[in-house]
Amino acid sequence: MADLLIELFSEEIPAGMQAKASEDLTRMMGDAFKAAGLSFDNAQAFATPQRLVLSVSGLPVSTPDVREERRGPRTDAPEKAIEGFLRGAKVARHECEEREEAKGTFLYAVIEKKGRATSEVIAEALEATIRNFPWPKSQRWGSFSHKWVRPLRNILCVFDGEVVEGELIDVQVAPYKGAGALPKLDKFQNFRFNSVTFGHRFMAPESFDVSDFSDYKQKLLDHKVILDPARRATLIHDTAQTLASAAGLELVKDQGLINEVAGLVEWPVPMMGSFDPVFLSVPEEVLILTMRKDQKYFVTRDPSTGKLANKFIFTANIEPTDGGQIVTAGNERVLTARLSDAKFFWDQDLKHKLEDNLAALEDIVFHIELGRVSDRVARMRSLAQHLAQFIPDCDAAEADRAAMLAKADLVSGMVFEFPEVQGVMGRYYANAQGESDAVADAVRDHYAPAGPNDECPSAPVSVAVALAEKIDTLVGFFAIDKRPTGSKDPYALRRAALGIIRLITENGIRLELAETLLNAAKPLKPYLGLQISVEEGGDRDEAILNHVSATIEEHLLPFFADRLKVQQRDLGVRHDLIDAVFAKGDDDLVRVLARVSALSAFLDTDDGANLLAGYKRAANILRIEEKKDSRTFDQAVDEAVLVDAEEKALAEALTSAVADAETALEDEDFEAAMAALSKLRAPIDAFFDKVTVNADDAALRANRLALLSAIRSAVNTVADFSLIEG
Repeated sequence: MADLLIELFSEEIPAGMQAKASEDLTRMMGDAFKAAGLSFDNAQAFATPQRLVLSVSGLPVSTPDVREERRGPRTDAPEKAIEGFLRGAKVARHECEEREEAKGTFLYAVIEKKGRATSEVIAEALEATIRNFPWPKSQRWGSFSHKWVRPLRNILCVFDGEVVEGELIDVQVAPYKGAGALPKLDKFQNFRFNSVTFGHRFMAPESFDVSDFSDYKQKLLDHKVILDPARRATLIHDTAQTLASAAGLELVKDQGLINEVAGLVEWPVPMMGSFDPVFLSVPEEVLILTMRKDQKYFVTRDPSTGKLANKFIFTANIEPTDGGQIVTAGNERVLTARLSDAKFFWDQDLKHKLEDNLAALEDIVFHIELGRVSDRVARMRSLAQHLAQFIPDCDAAEADRAAMLAKADLVSGMVFEFPEVQGVMGRYYANAQGESDAVADAVRDHYAPAGPNDECPSAPVSVAVALAEKIDTLVGFFAIDKRPTGSKDPYALRRAALGIIRLITENGIRLELAETLLNAAKPLKPYLGLQISVEEGGDRDEAILNHVSATIEEHLLPFFADRLKVQQRDLGVRHDLIDAVFAKGDDDLVRVLARVSALSAFLDTDDGANLLAGYKRAANILRIEEKKDSRTFDQAVDEAVLVDAEEKALAEALTSAVADAETALEDEDFEAAMAALSKLRAPIDAFFDKVTVNADDAALRANRLALLSAIRSAVNTVADFSLIEG
């Protein structure tokens, strides 16, 4: 057994692509080994800004010999069939064996393949991997057509202590900028695999040879390169934590940023800088965004106040010779410029009120078929006031006010510069001009929840405005036939639907969804009128209303049902139970989930499982007999025709159970409704055990089939059991 080391050395690989690239390199080479019949003990990949590395241990030095037998046609088969078999197996007739079997004499081709040197497989696999590597974005350099994420510099490939004989043909090599590393090449040259790599670009750029992974890893460390990204991330966090603690501050941990910075440096050296405390008057969300997004800096807090401190931590890629004074001063200077811009926008925005921005919304198109942002705000105001009546303790006037101001910060200087803080800045501006906390919070929260892990608003006014914003989005785009298709969802309508579901269910809001959606669609009439053709003399308003109603019924409500199934599946709820409850036409999501919960609990009992089995047996018999007779048996059961004690008992139990279940459903006591249905289990079991449904007497048969129809109707009182699996 032997070990393999591969390093693909290039210009800087974007930090966000490194983890996936490591996985892809492992997968692609692993698939190639598997296809060649090679197994191995372990494979691990690493990435730094300049290199993609794969180490594989326990590879055999050659592929195994393969002996394959292929069974062909009978010896007396048509000649064309035999020729096809021989051609596919790549053998001659005389090379085949004839074997006697029970069904005749068959041809067998015995194909033997000698093993190959593993180094040959590696060379072919690596060239194919490089040429077909699935970078999200790649580029060409020079005049060559080959693509890589950044200009490729060198290919190291060592197996069993020896360089693998291989090359990447017809590649134009761009010069490596490290001092004394590679000669400048202006013409096309093949990339021959070698055992050479290079150290840190600035601190140790010289080349050196390696023999195996252990040697490679140690020499990289000697040349100021930490190969393992997890180790770089740990070093960054621990050093930053130490620096913050030494200054009496708390590090605001951001694992995503730590991982990103670890992908930007090969030799991380965290340092601390500071900025003028005057910038702390700017909202902290903007400060954090400026430091994190633009500069990749870590933020600190004062533990005594919980507020941001004017200290930040950055990560250099070198060890400064002056203790870091020049590097720190440079980073402080850059950050000061960025924070100065932010403070300027903040100060300018505070000079006027949010209402002053509303006129500017008339100049922004929301969607060419749905009007301007100002039109959207008007729809949100109307819808928020309507929704307020369904949300306990929601003040309709405050909901209207918050909806009016919700989009006003879009034209502020701060949001224009930092779009990520839309909504957040609106709250600051609303507070600054004296709006109530409920209105200010609703301006901030109306985009939430933006994802499954995002916090869901619970304040009444926030819920009303957030619902209004998302419902307007969904209804509008569905009305103009811009529904999601497959994996494409350019308007984030799936996210909007999940947000509506969470807002309704997590806050226990009782409303009829279809009616609410239809009410939200009414203000869209001016936009939809141009798209809907009306026959001469027809009523355009009625045609628009019919179009919207059909869209909601046929597309939007099923879309909500699908999103609800996705959300509840993650919580362990069966999708078929949601289908069974939705089929009853109930679109009160709180009530739907209560029914689903009660139904799920019921079906987990013996009574529930047996009732489902009895229902399906009754439904199957009915389906067969109704098809045979070309009629249904939904008529009332004739008590005078009931003969056996078991069918009389079942008829009586059905009447009682349906009455009790309907009463319980009116009171929304779904557990009681299930309990009422559970009383049917014994009578149904006894009926099927003792009574012959398809009696010779036609009247008796029809009445017993009507009794089965009554079972089906009774059980379907709480849900459509035909949609329940199992």
